[in-house]
Amino acid sequence: MPNAPRTRSSYRRWLLPLATVVGLLAALVLWSLPHLSHDPRSAAGDTTEQHPPGPPWRYGQADARFTVIEYADLECPYCQAYAPVLRKWIDQHPDVSLQWHHLPLPMHEPMATRLARLAECVGEAQGHAGFWKAVTWIYQHTRSDGQGLPAGLDYPDQDQVVQACLASERPDVIIRAQADEARQAGVMATPTLRLLDHKSGQSLIVAGPAEGDTLLSALDLLAATDATRPTTELSADDVSDMPR
Repeated sequence: MPNAPRTRSSYRRWLLPLATVVGLLAALVLWSLPHLSHDPRSAAGDTTEQHPPGPPWRYGQADARFTVIEYADLECPYCQAYAPVLRKWIDQHPDVSLQWHHLPLPMHEPMATRLARLAECVGEAQGHAGFWKAVTWIYQHTRSDGQGLPAGLDYPDQDQVVQACLASERPDVIIRAQADEARQAGVMATPTLRLLDHKSGQSLIVAGPAEGDTLLSALDLLAATDATRPTTELSADDVSDMPR
């Protein structure tokens, strides 16, 4: 017996479920695309809140093998020029994170400490991302070399929490402790970098501003160091002997 011709109602019976399935599949693909294309390691600034709250302030992946500690002065013109370069380099190397270490230089006082207090208090109120935002803003607006911000110019995000912090001694304690620690380690100039390999336990001090090739050579040197040896401060002169 020949098959009966299909009517509009019979087409509708199987087209409606098919359209539903196709729609669900399309929605699933569209939902998954951003997750497949977005690598969180490509934007270190998006990961700052992975770190424990409070100082020392960090930028980049919390589980990075290497950490670059930057000893910096917010009135140092060399730090001012180097800051965006170093952060861009960190963005490009997800196995390296950045840590800030205050070292206000006597020649830039009292403005260096005053701006360090501002950055600390913004960090206290707004976390790691807020701290780095404040550092960026300060370097964009300071006249540097101890001259500070132009008269009448204030940081725009000073809420009551920031103001309460500035009225306290909390930022001074942190800044003095970090500056004393730097001087005890023999760091007297800014910017200076200390590179840490969390796997080998070794560290290396490099005078900044260091170019990307120099940083990579230093990291190669740390990675090649025997992890069974006790932690030592490697000579920065060894970095120049590394192949580029």
